[in-house]
Amino acid sequence: MGPAREWTSARAPTIAEFEAMADQVFAGLDATFRAACGNVVIVVEDFPTDGVVAEMELESEFDILGLFQGVGQAQAGEAHTGQMPNMIWLYRRPILDYWAEFDESLGHIIAHVLIHEIGHQMGLSDEDMERIEAAAEGEAG
Repeated sequence: MGPAREWTSARAPTIAEFEAMADQVFAGLDATFRAACGNVVIVVEDFPTDGVVAEMELESEFDILGLFQGVGQAQAGEAHTGQMPNMIWLYRRPILDYWAEFDESLGHIIAHVLIHEIGHQMGLSDEDMERIEAAAEGEAG
């Protein structure tokens, strides 16, 4: 099969494939950064819930790529019984839409969203997150 025919079977990754990509990207991040995340759970959904759209005052469900929900390390203190784990939501359809619009690899976009959502949890500055992202790209390149 020639290169011109290889794309004919290409399709957007499913939620399960997207989760596997996110897990792979997370595993490739700096070990110290990952350790500081604790037991964060990464969840992939097609879109944010209506509640998230309303709470964030979004114009569209495409206006958000990811979301951290939980207690950031800066506010963590002692864990409370029954406290839900920290979670990072990745929104597949908005990320795919962003991917189609910009000249970036899907892996780069997923890494960017993960790093920024984790960075918000950890109270990192934008400069810190940019350094972590550059290091992740250096390892992948």
